[in-house]
Amino acid sequence: MAMHNPEPSPVASPGRSVQALSPGREAWHVFRSNRAALFGLILLLTLAATMLLGPALYGVKATEIVAPPFKPPFIDPAAWLGTDYLGRDILAGMLIGGRATVLVGLSSAAVAVTIGVTIGALAGFFGGWVDTLLSRLTELFQVLPPLLFAMVLVTLFTPSLYVVIFAIGVVAWTGTSRLARSEFMRLRHMEYTHAARAMGAGPARLMLREILPNAMPPLIVSATLIIGAAILFEAGLSFLGLSDANVMSWGMMIGSNRRNILECWWAVTFPGVGIFSTVLAFSLIGDGLNDAFNPKLHRR
Repeated sequence: MAMHNPEPSPVASPGRSVQALSPGREAWHVFRSNRAALFGLILLLTLAATMLLGPALYGVKATEIVAPPFKPPFIDPAAWLGTDYLGRDILAGMLIGGRATVLVGLSSAAVAVTIGVTIGALAGFFGGWVDTLLSRLTELFQVLPPLLFAMVLVTLFTPSLYVVIFAIGVVAWTGTSRLARSEFMRLRHMEYTHAARAMGAGPARLMLREILPNAMPPLIVSATLIIGAAILFEAGLSFLGLSDANVMSWGMMIGSNRRNILECWWAVTFPGVGIFSTVLAFSLIGDGLNDAFNPKLHRR
């Protein structure tokens, strides 16, 4: 009786050059196929390099008065982007101010993700009255006006960079919490979770070692979107005068020059372009990560 020989697999066949990619390489392949996301990554890397190396190469302090006030841009090479109402170099402020702006975005996103994942994980894993209680708490924060609530928090304390980071993080965690809740609620019923529980794993091990790593992809996408929103929040608070006046940031530059916008439009426009570019970069990267972590798109 003739025996049936199975077809060789694509990986083992000598005539096939296509091999299965690891999940990380497959996600990177999908990400770099998204031209908008790749542009966002290049834009972000360019901005980061400019913020890190620019102040040392330029050599002008952002708080130093270098020329008369309201000097227009593109006239004097010593102040290529002009000066503000005090005579400070706009280009120097742009180079050093981006550091504080991005720091606020990253730190606020870290605070928001920490709070959101903690509350969402507990609600989704335990369910029952824990889920009910934490879900009502999340809904309470969702109905509060975010900017108004952040203004109240900053006003209650001395306005500083740390207070602004905390205030933005406290008002931006609800979306991450709902996402984490749905992921933990779904993943707690997977076979590998039941197997780990049968081997004696406790709730902490199940949440941190079994469920959280598998729930990270959508949470990472959520974090990139929070960074952009936090940068806009910081700009809004600075525009209203609710930021640390001793820390140079793009939002502070816009807020301090808002009364002279007609005479000194460049002092507001250039920081605004910096904020727009940074938020755009994080948004494009978040969109690309969403595609990269979506298994349905890997088949294309």
